[in-house]
Amino acid sequence: MDRVNSYLFKSFLSLFSSIFFILFSIISIIFFIKISSITSVMQISFLELMTMFVYLIPKLLIYTMPVTFFISLCITLFNLSKENELIVLFSLGHSPKKLSQFFTIIAAILSLLMIVNVIILVPLSKQLNKNFIEYKKAEAKFNIQESKFGQKFSNWLVYIDKSEKNQIYKNVTLYKKGINGNAPKLILSQKALIQNADGILRLVLVNGKAFEFQKDKIEQIDFGKMYINSKHSENLGYIKTISDYWNFAFKNKHRAYDFAFFILISLFPISTVFLAIGLATATSRYGNNGIYLYMFISTAIYFSFVFLIAKIYPFSSILIVPMVSIILSYFIYRKRVSSKF
Repeated sequence: MDRVNSYLFKSFLSLFSSIFFILFSIISIIFFIKISSITSVMQISFLELMTMFVYLIPKLLIYTMPVTFFISLCITLFNLSKENELIVLFSLGHSPKKLSQFFTIIAAILSLLMIVNVIILVPLSKQLNKNFIEYKKAEAKFNIQESKFGQKFSNWLVYIDKSEKNQIYKNVTLYKKGINGNAPKLILSQKALIQNADGILRLVLVNGKAFEFQKDKIEQIDFGKMYINSKHSENLGYIKTISDYWNFAFKNKHRAYDFAFFILISLFPISTVFLAIGLATATSRYGNNGIYLYMFISTAIYFSFVFLIAKIYPFSSILIVPMVSIILSYFIYRKRVSSKF
């Protein structure tokens, strides 16, 4: 990297980092509010809250990095234009072509990283987050309290006489109704505790008796230790392979839209790099005081087209939107920059 490109990159990077921090913080707050709504149905610690936030980081990067690049590039070049620094660079032989090539490389690298993030990290983090929430919801259902009737563990009605720390219970009574020809069952245990066995919660009963009430007899079993597993949550799934996750897009419209939407946002930097240079590069004679309005309108138009076209033609939009955007961006770049400098 020569000195000119190094100077341009440092100017861009300083602005990029500050804008990214602001956007990332704002969107993080929105996501934190969304996460906090989950606490109404389950209790989570601060560490678990941060774990859920980490699972959302890949999606946060998609919403912040591409937009940050476009805004930072526009403002960086506009600031250099106002101080006539770009004019000096062009006069010394650093042409707009070299400028566009340099930032096109950066935009391509960023878009490539975002695509990798979409294809690999987003499906993994989404599934981990979903399974974590479902597990915590299931765990919340098993907070058994002492001296209360009507509490359930799996298919069993549970009554406990006393509870101690670390989810240890004393004098536990469990009852299951006879359903579908099965006999009613009653279990009495001196002590019980809840364990997590490979992601499945189970009740461990210690020193007790189990009764089964047949029509003509009652069967009794004395036990030292008995395990009762909870029902496996139907929403709690294994982590699919990346190919399995995205292959489902060919069968499911919502998954297809997600894929197209995230890919098109990832391609936003490379699709609009010429537009940013075209809008922001100006002289005192050809002023550009409306740069902030242009940035907002350009971003709004791109995202609107992404939303509409990806909804109707998800896979075709991955080619159509970037091609149209690049062509229009290059036309603006040629008209406003290349033909004048």
